[in-house]
Amino acid sequence: MNLGFLGLQFSFGLQQGNMVPIYSWLGADEASLPLLQLAGPMTGLLIQPLVGALSDRTDTRFGRRTPYFLIGAVLCSLGLFLMPHSSSLLMAASLLWLLDAGNNTTMEPYRAYVSDRLNPDQHGIGFLSQSAFTGLAQFLAFLSPSILVYWFGFDRNAVDEHNIPTITHVSFLIGAVLSITTIGWSVLRVRELPTTEEDKARIAAAPKSLGATLAEIGQAIVEMPKAMRQMAWMSLFQWYGFSIYWSYASLSLARSAFGTADKTSAAFRDAVLTTQQLGAFYNLLGFIAAFAMVPVARRLGASLTHMACLALCGLGMVALPGIGPSTGGAPAIFTAMAMPELGSHLALLIPALGLGLGWASIMGNPYVILAGSIPPERTGVYMGIFNMMIVIPMLINGLTFGWIYNHVLGHDPRHAITFAGGLLLCAAATMFWVKNPNAAETPHVA
Repeated sequence: MNLGFLGLQFSFGLQQGNMVPIYSWLGADEASLPLLQLAGPMTGLLIQPLVGALSDRTDTRFGRRTPYFLIGAVLCSLGLFLMPHSSSLLMAASLLWLLDAGNNTTMEPYRAYVSDRLNPDQHGIGFLSQSAFTGLAQFLAFLSPSILVYWFGFDRNAVDEHNIPTITHVSFLIGAVLSITTIGWSVLRVRELPTTEEDKARIAAAPKSLGATLAEIGQAIVEMPKAMRQMAWMSLFQWYGFSIYWSYASLSLARSAFGTADKTSAAFRDAVLTTQQLGAFYNLLGFIAAFAMVPVARRLGASLTHMACLALCGLGMVALPGIGPSTGGAPAIFTAMAMPELGSHLALLIPALGLGLGWASIMGNPYVILAGSIPPERTGVYMGIFNMMIVIPMLINGLTFGWIYNHVLGHDPRHAITFAGGLLLCAAATMFWVKNPNAAETPHVA
């Protein structure tokens, strides 16, 4: 059921690991990076709640959620195929809007689909399994350029006329194929449950206009369950912090571990590969941790588990800029895994552990809390609204962090990563006020 999440999250992993380098190779100013990445939060803000609400009201021969999976997969594949051919910042930013529109059209109906298919007592394993597929997909996406170099002999310094490496072109082509094939496979292999007569009557009676859909979103926000409201501050700090990390991790490592700020240098390309390998490693840890976290979350509760993981993630980010140049060669295991740059900077494994635990928890535990708090007939719209709590912090980041970067953090990406770690620690502290919902108290709307 979650295999389609592999293709979807492979796409997100490619964005996280490659968009900042692509923008940098095309000549972007460092302070403008958050603004250039507004496509993700803007399309998420506009599309996900709308598509989530529409999918709640959809009844077709293919199912309620399936049409949105397929439309999103096609858009996503087109964006991935075209992105590395960008010849300007405007072209790259425009394609990112297409790519994120596709991803966001698929995302919330997919989460609602998992909630639809599972009983309430299976939500924990369902969403943490989805988190595991996220970790596996992003591990492969981050590592794909290094695999092309170390397993298939591609030249890391082979670039096109716009300084975009060949390994980036091939990685995005792989992502385009995976996006459409894995989502198509999930749709064919795990059909949606048949719509009940009660749901058919409710869908038939519900108004279908855009205004009615927007009114439904507004009413759902007013009636938002308490646990969902309690997670708003957590989401603000958590996603603002991760937005900074994705924008400045490679630039920070280029300065601290490779001693360069020159975006056209071989040292910067090495820093990009190392950052991608770090992303692959913490996603691999997240893949493993997601399954190990299931019994822990059942015993301690999703809220307490998430608080601990966010704290470790924040500490890992704070430690990252203090890691200096390589002190020796890479152990053979890292070379075999196509991670020699990471293996020659073994101190990076310490923050990677915190990042992996944090990312695994972020992709699973908040959805466990959410799924136990919302009425089943409003799953799509509330999943979309919860995504607004993700994208609004990213939107705020895009509009505000450029000024903070220039005037508070001294235009230094290392300070930006330290600042991001502090925000993750703040997110952990807010989880003190988030209570695990009681399934018996889950609201129901007739």
